[in-house]
Amino acid sequence: MQDNQQIREVVSKAYADAVTRPNGGCCSTSPKGVAAKLAGYSTDETAALPEEAVVNSFGCGNPLAFAEVNEGEVVLDLGSGAGIDILLAAKKVGPSGRAIGVDMTDEMINKARETIAASGMTNVEVRKGIIEDLPIESDSVDWVISNCVINLSPEKPRVFAEIARVLKPRGRVSVSDIVAEELPTSVLNNESFYCSCVAGAISESEYTACLEEAGLIDVDVRERISYDADQLFALVESDLPESTNSQACGCASRTEVKRLCEQFAGKVWSARIVARKP
Repeated sequence: MQDNQQIREVVSKAYADAVTRPNGGCCSTSPKGVAAKLAGYSTDETAALPEEAVVNSFGCGNPLAFAEVNEGEVVLDLGSGAGIDILLAAKKVGPSGRAIGVDMTDEMINKARETIAASGMTNVEVRKGIIEDLPIESDSVDWVISNCVINLSPEKPRVFAEIARVLKPRGRVSVSDIVAEELPTSVLNNESFYCSCVAGAISESEYTACLEEAGLIDVDVRERISYDADQLFALVESDLPESTNSQACGCASRTEVKRLCEQFAGKVWSARIVARKP
């Protein structure tokens, strides 16, 4: 991985490929939607949404699970992707509230707008931007949510500062994200693992400390989803090439990634982290 802008370009291309190619990631043969199945969305939640929002979900958790979101509130989703979480948020806040998504990838924004149109909801929108410099007014949202996106940022302190900026006083945070401990260099330098939300992950303790350093309080880890080697491979698989295409795609081979997943199983998990602005 190179400088910050190059990292964003690599990530954006990977997710553009994932949402536009029939089987997901860069040359993948795995079915789309595996992340939604592993992430804890209920059948009732996904059944009420357009299919495209569900099968193009690349999250690692359900940031709105048990969230105390009320009607009339404004919810901001960082890295909103194809729109599964902003649509769920729009349902929670009702016609008097608003759900706003921010994403940097044109293909994802287009897909989200298609799913929003298919849903018939009018209290939801998507804006183009990066999560380190949000196109959102200060002190304007009641909730910031995010689903497996902040780990992809090459400038995480800026993201946490932006969260604090856009939240209203007493506004709240509920994010699901991948955290990791002591990953080997072979993983940290692997493009496939970065785009699959593993190599860019920080530790749970560092994550909570960053939220506190941004001025947020009542930081707490509410839920953890641990991954064994097979589950890790399932999460990474959508960005893997078929063995015959690994050179052309520029990604690690499936055999190598499977070996690495077995090596660091137990060191990677999804955490749902909450906080609030004073």
